[in-house]
Order: sequence, then C-alpha cells, then structure tokens
Amino acid sequence: MAERDLVSEIQRVDGKGYRSYKDLKGSYRLDDWTLFIDHVQGDPFAAPSRLRLRISQKEAQFPDWTYCNRIREVALRDLIARRFWESGRMRARGGMGSGGSGRISIPRPGQEILERSSVVINQKFIEVRFTAGLPAQGRRIDGENAIQLLTEHLPVIAQESMLFPFYKEKRIQQHIWCAEDSHALRSMLDQKGLVAFVADGSVLPRRSGVDQWPLSKAIPFRSPPRLKVTVDLPNIGKVTGMGIPKGLTLIVGGGYHGKSTLLEAVKHGVYDHMPGDGRELVVTVADAVKVGSEDGRRVEKVDISPFISDLPGGLSTKDFSTDNASGSTSQATNIMEALELGTSLLLIDEDSSASNFMTRDRRMQMLVSKDNEPIKPFVDRVRPMMESQGCSCILVVGGSGEFLDIADTVIMLSSYKASEATKAAKDVAESFPSDRESETDESFSYKYARVPLSKSLDPSRGGKDVKVSAREVDLLTFGKEDLDLSSLEQLVDISQTRTVADAMVLAWQMMDGETSMAQLSSNIMDRIEEKSLDCLGEVNGERAAFRRHELIGAINRLRTLTVYQKDRSR
Repeated sequence: MAERDLVSEIQRVDGKGYRSYKDLKGSYRLDDWTLFIDHVQGDPFAAPSRLRLRISQKEAQFPDWTYCNRIREVALRDLIARRFWESGRMRARGGMGSGGSGRISIPRPGQEILERSSVVINQKFIEVRFTAGLPAQGRRIDGENAIQLLTEHLPVIAQESMLFPFYKEKRIQQHIWCAEDSHALRSMLDQKGLVAFVADGSVLPRRSGVDQWPLSKAIPFRSPPRLKVTVDLPNIGKVTGMGIPKGLTLIVGGGYHGKSTLLEAVKHGVYDHMPGDGRELVVTVADAVKVGSEDGRRVEKVDISPFISDLPGGLSTKDFSTDNASGSTSQATNIMEALELGTSLLLIDEDSSASNFMTRDRRMQMLVSKDNEPIKPFVDRVRPMMESQGCSCILVVGGSGEFLDIADTVIMLSSYKASEATKAAKDVAESFPSDRESETDESFSYKYARVPLSKSLDPSRGGKDVKVSAREVDLLTFGKEDLDLSSLEQLVDISQTRTVADAMVLAWQMMDGETSMAQLSSNIMDRIEEKSLDCLGEVNGERAAFRRHELIGAINRLRTLTVYQKDRSR
C-alpha cells in the first residue's frame, strides 16, 4: 500500500479506541522507503509498537567498502543504530499525548561495538527495526499526530541515519576502522604469545560506575619498556603498547593506584570499542572470563575437587551441589565452569575473591592442620591448572605476597603509571622467603562433563508457554525465576541480557539428555552464526551479540537446574 493508504487508514480510525490501531498492521510504500508495522501495542501505556523501515542499497548509497566483510558490516550496523537513536531522541522524543505517544526509539548502543538485530544490512537493502509510541489522547487514537509522526518525523530520522550522503565519510571510516583494527589486534595475540594488549595513549579510568565515558584529565597509559610490543594494524598502521604474556601475571601496587582499573579495561577488552572510548586498542583474548567469589549462588554437580577436597560429613566435591555456596566453594565453581567452556584466560581480583580460597599463611597452617582444611589454596593450584588446562591468569593482588614466587610477569601500578616489576618481585621473594608449605602436589584434572536436563528448565509463566525478559543488564527473568547475573561482569548491554534470555529458551529446546554444557553452547553459537540473531525468536530489534560464557553462566544459576555427569573422554 502507498502512503496515502496509510494516511487514509489512520484517518479512518481517528478518535476510536486505541486497539483500532491494530488495523494498520501491514506494509506501506513511503516514497523510496517501505514501512512495516509488525506489532501494535494494545494501550498507550504498554510496551511500544514494533516497526521496521527498509530502503534499497541503491537509494541508501553506502559504498561497498563500508560493509564488504563481516567486521565492517557489524560496525556499520552499529553506527547506523547509534545515529538512529540520536536522531530519534532529538526529533521524536514523545509528548504527543498519553503514555509514550510520539516517541521513536531503538535500543541505545553503549561504548562497545556489538552485532545488533536492530539494523540489517545486505546487498539488497538496509533495514532498521525500531519501536514507536503511536499517539493517543487518553486511550483514543490521535490521528493527526500519528500522521505527523509516521510521515514527517520518521522520514527525517531515517534520512539522517540510513542514507550515506547524510554522513561525514570520515565518521564512518573511523568507526569501521576502529572495529577492524581492534579485531585484527585480538587475532594477533595468540601468535605473539600474549593474552592482552594495552595501547600506549589509552585512557583507562571511567567517569563513574554508571558513566563509561573516559575520565577527563586521566593519565594516558604508557607501557613499561620491557613489556612494550609493536603491532602493525590494517588501518591505523604501527601501534605500540603493553603486551601481557601468557602465564601468570600479577598486577600489584598500592590502593587507589589503578590496579583494578587496568583489570577492568582488560576485562572489557573482549569487545571492540567505539572511537573516543579511550580503550579502542585495549584488547583481550575473546574467551577471557572474570571470576570471583559469589556467596549464596546455586551450584549443580560441579567437580570442584581440584580446589576443595571432600567436605565434612562425607560430602563429595566431585559432584558438588548446593543452594547456598560459600565464598570459597562459589569461587572454585566459577573457575571450574569457566574451564569447562575452555577459557584460555582467567581474570581475578583479590578484592572480590574469598581470602581463604586464595592462600593460607604459615601461621594459619600451624593453627589449622592440613588434614582439617579441605581447601587447596589457589596459590598452590594455579600453576598446575595453567599447565594442564592451557589457561593463563591475570591476578590483581595487594595484600598477599605469596604469589610472587610463582608469577611469570609482575606489573606495578603507581599513580596509574605502569612499570615492569618482575625482577624486583623475585628479589623480594628470594630475600624474604615464604615459610608457608604447599598444601598439595597433585596434578590438576577433572573427569566429568555436565549434561543439562531440559525437564529441569521451565520458561513458562502463568498462562504463557514462554515468558523470559531482561529487566536490567544483570537481572533476567526466566519463567517464574529471577536471576541475578551481577557476577557475570562481562555482560555490558541490556540487549545482550535479553538475547541471553532468548538463547536460554533455545538451549532448553535443544537439550537432549546427551549433550554437554560446552557442546550445547557451541551448537547455539554455531546456529546464530549461520542464521543470525533472528533464529532466537520473533523478529525484533532488541537483540545484541553475547558470549557463550554468559549464556551458560545464566543457565548454571537457575535454581531448578538439574544435570548429570558423564565421562569427558567419551
């Protein structure tokens, strides 16, 4: 149908009850654009209506170089989403009546460049998926404002975001090159023997916990000479910075001198960042996982025996389960679940760890004998873990020197300035030898993989077959259960959390009683790679790419989850 048909339909239902807007569902040709009205809200105060706007590549005029490979395509989609959000906020922010009347919006992108379902690009067209609050006065249709919203405001927003001539080419180039260079750098890490890289000039401190823009007047990062590495990137060229090698790296220094800030930047280095973020060339191996203690979490049949021996009362730790994990058992669980998925890098901050899990000093060893202590401290297990699992570790320490003897690399932070302190640390360890005794000399191994059972997952709620949603970045609802995901610190966008919720439903459908957690996560990620984020349910613009670590992390925290163990060798 043409624009005049849309106008005619709106005029026909003007003044009627709000539900009459449902008569508008369908597609309309608006000059060079095609508007799809997929879902109409039942009330002006309900979740907004879902619409799509499409234009041909011939009319959009984006050059082939802007989306000629996967990385550039994702970056361009991300940029268009940002531009659409900015323009929608300026030109259609609401105020046309009741509820959200007059608002046109799209999920707001954060600092990370993520694949998003809100924008689709292929050789034929560009499509933006957005929401709109169809105007109403009270609960009656406001036709005049609806016509203005869809035929005047929307075309301007679309032109500013979906047509190449409305961009400065330099902005597109910077956004695409930034993502491409970051991705290329991440792919170089393994061959260079590194797990992370922090470019000279990077700005690591953030304005606040709720404002992720770089802190003004922050000290730019500079690599210690001994850790300086030069890389040659496809767009920006040669870049120097600090390469963090494989192995055990300690980040040390006084309180408030930048230790955790560096680890935070490395933690988020699994993602590409937009120009101006300050961390554009802070990159980390893609499967790095931040772990710590998590008092009270649910644990279901995890083999934590590499870290904790059988507990009092004969409770086995080879298939450990609890509804209320302690600091030490939760941290052991978090590490083993990360290893289960094959992570190559653990990130640990002493401040968020269980102290008795990390180490025991000589005095405590003398007071509480080894026979009465089931915990095998991390300080004694980290090297066997790294050697057997091929997993490196970056550890922030400020209160215990017990790790100095076994560290491969030591980075000192003083007033946010980094220096290499490996030799100094070894000298201290030699001059002041630890008198503690290693509490285990056994190898690091675990025998069992975990297989989730679909009957233990129930995404239904009330009269609905499936009810999942994301209320916050770290709060997900799955059926009748609310999941606290605050410990999954590498979730950065609520659209990711929404997508994890949808992927949990797919995981539930794919569970066959034979497939392990690790293989299940691989199967899901392969399906998304093959079919796009749209394979996770009805088409919408509210999804963003996630990692399998956060998907399985959410499943592992379900209070209803049941698994059985099977031999990993089979």
